[in-house]
Amino acid sequence: MYSQEIESLLKSKKIKIGDKVSVEKGKSRYTGILMPRIGLGDTSSLVIKLANGYNIGIKYEKDVKVKLVEKGRPVRFKPSEVTIRKDPSKPTVSILGCGGTIASRIEYRTGAVSPAFSPGDLLQSFPELKAIANIKGRKLFDLFSENMTPEHWRIIAAEVVKEINSGVDGIVLMHGTDTLHYTSAALSFMLKDLPVPVVLVGAQRSSDRGSSDNLVNLVCATLAAAKSDIAEVTVCMHGSASDEFCYLHQGTKVRKLHTSSRDAFKSVNAQPLAKITYPDKKIELLRTDYRKRDGKKIKLEENLNSNVALVYVYPGIKPGFIDSLRSYDGVVVAVTGLGHVPTNAGGDKYTQSLIPSLKNLIDSGIPVVIAPQTIHGRLNLEIYEAGRILEQTGVIGNYADWTPETALVKLMWVLGQTKDMKKIREMMMTNYAGEISPRSVI
Repeated sequence: MYSQEIESLLKSKKIKIGDKVSVEKGKSRYTGILMPRIGLGDTSSLVIKLANGYNIGIKYEKDVKVKLVEKGRPVRFKPSEVTIRKDPSKPTVSILGCGGTIASRIEYRTGAVSPAFSPGDLLQSFPELKAIANIKGRKLFDLFSENMTPEHWRIIAAEVVKEINSGVDGIVLMHGTDTLHYTSAALSFMLKDLPVPVVLVGAQRSSDRGSSDNLVNLVCATLAAAKSDIAEVTVCMHGSASDEFCYLHQGTKVRKLHTSSRDAFKSVNAQPLAKITYPDKKIELLRTDYRKRDGKKIKLEENLNSNVALVYVYPGIKPGFIDSLRSYDGVVVAVTGLGHVPTNAGGDKYTQSLIPSLKNLIDSGIPVVIAPQTIHGRLNLEIYEAGRILEQTGVIGNYADWTPETALVKLMWVLGQTKDMKKIREMMMTNYAGEISPRSVI
């Protein structure tokens, strides 16, 4: 966004990003395409792309005149079609596009980044994928992952089942990184008895940038889907800042832990399942406790109840906030430390206890699940008084080491299967997809 003054000016002249404009300042006049302001750029400087391809910034002052020369044309990318030339000696992998940076390219006339790369576009850009497997591909939707919802998870899960039933040897899902770990957790619960690998992959930087991690991530993900025997939902992303290898993370044990680094994804409270090196394309198994390929028939358990809240405990949190959650069918509370919320057991005049409000939620039939906001480590409500008081309310999750995101998705899935509180507690504390580690890894 430009400054409010510039935005008002552009709006009054009906000028939008991508329009051809004329900018006069003093004796100088510049004509070009109005560009978006760069993220850290000066909000009071107009940026235009000149006919020679260079961008310039023009400081907006009272004497600056801006005129519309020509309205910009809408940007439309025509996706490439995937042509299958099947090699019977190679496995077949289906690449399904869900959007995100890995499926994005830059429209250089405006500088806009759009989720417009189809799987076919990626095949044309990265022909080495064809050396790994026979590639099928199609786009499910164009979404940056902040727009992903549980409804999209249902669509993805159903399409994965369709592809597996068609006989493919593995699935790659191209997905935005911001909520990729939510989707991987959801699919881990929804897809039962997976006979082949389902690998989610993203990119921190779009394929048009020289520093893109697109190529390495996609190649390693395709390799995992085609040739590994890990028949689980996994996430394949850069394992370091360099292009030497990717890690294959368990779908319920992975989290994005950096806003922009290429190795943003880490396994939490567990080791990655495998390390995939590049460019030699070798798969090194790091664990053996995973589901292996077999001939079982996949089962889809797609029912989800998305009316679940995730809230974090913080200093000064008020009981009234917890009381306001009565409209939800389930609540996940990211607690502090080993499993604590304000209890005010000592009667401090400034502290407000959350215990009565949490107890009221539970007594009214709303399951309350706890998860460690520290991310790493396991809950233990037996150590401190605050934990013991919290346990008496009937919260679910003592001794669990799931992430808050996985706990949220699991509760959605469990509530999609049952409304019985006893059964909810039993299912939440049952390890279905590696979400609860049998022992802590230090």
